[in-house]
Amino acid sequence: MPNQINKKRISLMSAIILILAITLLGCSSETKESTESTSKNSNMITFAWPRDVGALNPHVYNPNQLFAQSMVYEPLVSYQDGGELKPHLAESWKISEDGTEYVFNLRQDVKFSDGTSFNAEIVKKNFDTILTNIDLHSWLGFIPKIAQTEVIDEHTFKLTLKEPYYPTIQELAVVRPVRFLGEAGFPESGDTSEGIAQPVGTGPWVLDEYKVDEYAIFKRNENYWGELPNVEKIHVKVIPDAETRVLAFEKGDLDLIYGEGVINLDAFKQLQSTENYETSVSEPVATRQLVMNTNKEQLSDLRVRQALHYGFDKEAMVEGVTSGLEEKADYILPTNFPYTSNVDATTVDYNVEKAKQLLDEAGWKLPEGKDIREKDGKPLEFELMYDSAESIQKLMAETLQSEWAGLGVKLNIVGVELTTQVERFKANEFDMNFFSNYGAPYDPHTYVNIVATDGFGFKEAISSYPNKEELLNQIAEVKQTTDENERQQLYTTILGSLQEQGAIVPISYIKKIAIHQKNVSDFTFPANRDEHPFTGISVNE
Repeated sequence: MPNQINKKRISLMSAIILILAITLLGCSSETKESTESTSKNSNMITFAWPRDVGALNPHVYNPNQLFAQSMVYEPLVSYQDGGELKPHLAESWKISEDGTEYVFNLRQDVKFSDGTSFNAEIVKKNFDTILTNIDLHSWLGFIPKIAQTEVIDEHTFKLTLKEPYYPTIQELAVVRPVRFLGEAGFPESGDTSEGIAQPVGTGPWVLDEYKVDEYAIFKRNENYWGELPNVEKIHVKVIPDAETRVLAFEKGDLDLIYGEGVINLDAFKQLQSTENYETSVSEPVATRQLVMNTNKEQLSDLRVRQALHYGFDKEAMVEGVTSGLEEKADYILPTNFPYTSNVDATTVDYNVEKAKQLLDEAGWKLPEGKDIREKDGKPLEFELMYDSAESIQKLMAETLQSEWAGLGVKLNIVGVELTTQVERFKANEFDMNFFSNYGAPYDPHTYVNIVATDGFGFKEAISSYPNKEELLNQIAEVKQTTDENERQQLYTTILGSLQEQGAIVPISYIKKIAIHQKNVSDFTFPANRDEHPFTGISVNE
């Protein structure tokens, strides 16, 4: 009898175990199937980004990531190749003759991702919310100049400025803060600087899944008013380490790596050389510059600044440091930006003898038996500040230090954190500093604005220019002119003067890189430096 009971118990336990095993196997299969459907969706692009995408608040800055904001939220006007400004959420616009009134005719077929209508009322609400935090956004030139926002009718919105400011339309193309949040996205207070309720936009993508510091999955907005994306989902994996991103790509866990500085340039060249992947490099998006502070006595002499420019082999340095991905820059702004293609400035070629001659003429002599030039008993010595986290800046600083030593110039290089670099630049606590302009759609107007603005470091850099006051007047004038030909002439003069006086030395043209698996096609770089790159991209079976 005990044996029969034991047998029954064993049979019962075996049955229970079998049922549990089947149940667990089913759960496991479901989990595995669910995970694989997310990670290996045949119509999904998976790519890596070094940081979390943020809360996707269209009206604030870090930690929100620009590319992600641009996936969800859209502008009135879009910036296209060659600086062309095209209608987007606004079908058209009219500007008054005096340049102070802008009337926008809004698209009538646009809805937010929650189904609510895009109209003039919500445009005004977004603008008014931005204006309540004007100090936060005053860096964008047209925002402090806004005098009034008006709803003319359901699909007509009017913006009135206190004074003419021609870059207004161009600045409306930026990714933040002038893009539009739906009504359901506003917090109870109405103040989006405190956060948003949910990311509701009109864009081609909607946030579908999100785990902070791990991933974000965007799905296609099936009700999008414009051309639907080809892929159904974009899976953004947060991978802070550049080497780990490369390994993930090589394993096939990523379809795309894209951006500026997202992986080591040597790693990019190595992946490119295998011919197992598709790679591309963008047109110039900005210029890497060396800024000299002419407030400093030794740098106040144009001949010294020119000598330093002649005294290093720019082409060899850029080729060596960037593995040929960047190219030497002849002009302080890339020539593919609006108003920059006709700049009349002398380009400088490497010429050591010319550099030495200029230093001699400036009174900086090399005493016998010494390595450093002197004048009135003082050595020709400078400090160059660079971002310690930026390997390209560091290598370029070391190259300049070595080359200028051959001229009899002592260069002390100091690596600092980015926040310190920015603070010291703004506080006029620098001899030399690396800088890059903002790119499209901000330039050239944003660049010349900061040159003329206190607290950016550039006003100190041009302090000894003999034509400084004239230059500042021209910068003020170019922002207000309503005549296109006059504007072009002013930019030609301004950018030429800035470069000819030698305090801003163009080093190289910065470019974006992209590398993707062979089954990814139709990748293109956006004209707007901050936009997402997913328009038109496809995945082939």
